[in-house]
Amino acid sequence: MRKLFGTDGVRGVANIYPMTTEIAMQIGRGIAFQVKDKRHGHRIVIGKDTRLSCYMLENALAAGICSMGVDVMLTGPLPTPAIAFITTSMRADAGVVISASHNPFQDNGIKIFFKDGFKLPDEKEADIEDLIFSQKMAALRPTADEVGKAFRIEDARGRYIVFSKNTFPKKYTLDDFHIVLDCAHGATYNVAPQVFEELGAKVTAIGVSPDGTNINHECGALHPEVMAEKVKELGADIGIALDGDGDRLIVCDENGVVVDGDNVMAICAQEMIKTRKLRKKTMVATVMSNLGLEVAMAKMGGKLVRTAVGDRYVVEEMRRHKYNMGGEQSGHLIFLDHNTTGDGILAALQLLAIMIKRKKRLSELATVMEAFPQVLKNVRTAKKMDLELVPDFNDTMARMEKKLGNDGRILVRHSGTEPVVRVMLEGKDDDTIDTMADELCELIRKADGG
Repeated sequence: MRKLFGTDGVRGVANIYPMTTEIAMQIGRGIAFQVKDKRHGHRIVIGKDTRLSCYMLENALAAGICSMGVDVMLTGPLPTPAIAFITTSMRADAGVVISASHNPFQDNGIKIFFKDGFKLPDEKEADIEDLIFSQKMAALRPTADEVGKAFRIEDARGRYIVFSKNTFPKKYTLDDFHIVLDCAHGATYNVAPQVFEELGAKVTAIGVSPDGTNINHECGALHPEVMAEKVKELGADIGIALDGDGDRLIVCDENGVVVDGDNVMAICAQEMIKTRKLRKKTMVATVMSNLGLEVAMAKMGGKLVRTAVGDRYVVEEMRRHKYNMGGEQSGHLIFLDHNTTGDGILAALQLLAIMIKRKKRLSELATVMEAFPQVLKNVRTAKKMDLELVPDFNDTMARMEKKLGNDGRILVRHSGTEPVVRVMLEGKDDDTIDTMADELCELIRKADGG
């Protein structure tokens, strides 16, 4: 059983176990212990989003790393994909991001990249847990000039801006685009506007005034309706919404119609198949992606491979079989030809390049995929339960699956980042799947004592 790490690092309410300064310091020591060998000059990058609690966790992590004789490089607020890039670019031994991604400001998290820019696999996270709870590091305390030091990377923001711009074809500019850009008051607030403006776009930026408590609050990729309304109001060409740590992207077309991650993946896959750039004509997505994406891929002559929920599992599948594109419906889009993790800014640039090349508006490109009606409902629970033991649950699921047949599907799973059971149904009729979802949610609530 995992004690600290979930599907995307460690996450919880800041200053409550496990997201305490004490655990953060121990995680820092554990990471440093893993990367140390007989070489000198070990370095670990630490980045963060804009949450108030990032200050205390940043200092605790840095203290833990330095106490093991490893140096710390601080970037300040930067998107998660920027830390992956900086880690590899500066030949650091690891990178750490302090962020709870799309969660509200009172939560926080810690996720770790290895020196190759990829998130730590499950077994490496398990090793860190073992180091912490077995007290194996207790006697390992460097002294005198062997302790580490911390310093700030002053040009980290500029490095990532240049990297992002270099993923956009040099023969194109964004001179003709008016973009509404929602940065969710998060980690992209001081880099994303510059990227798009320096490529020539007229940018109307919203969600760029973080105060430590407004990250993701009624803005960004979680609330794309704000961006969509602004696009309609201003007559902009496209809306781009990022989440708190900048690894998610949700867009809207010129009419304010929201286009989710599945549809963006379909657009990009179509272009990459046409230009023979999609390896093995295969894209990787999770079990949450819409059936319509499978249908669209088949029509293009491509294939969709599914994984468990979590961008790390998408990336692992991509690396295992040498695929180069994948992502999640929620907007984690991974282009391994450019970066090692989901990158909202990078993904937006790939989409804009396709719009320019094909001379089409987003509304036209989005017709490549027709989504099946889908409903997703969350049930907050007091404890993690075995769904197999919920009274009448299996029988109810079997009855519903028989009714849906090949024209729908049901997925019920525990969230890996919060105490929630997610109930997702797809089918041809909205009312039918909505009623089914409500019935399953009620069974879970009753079993939880609600």
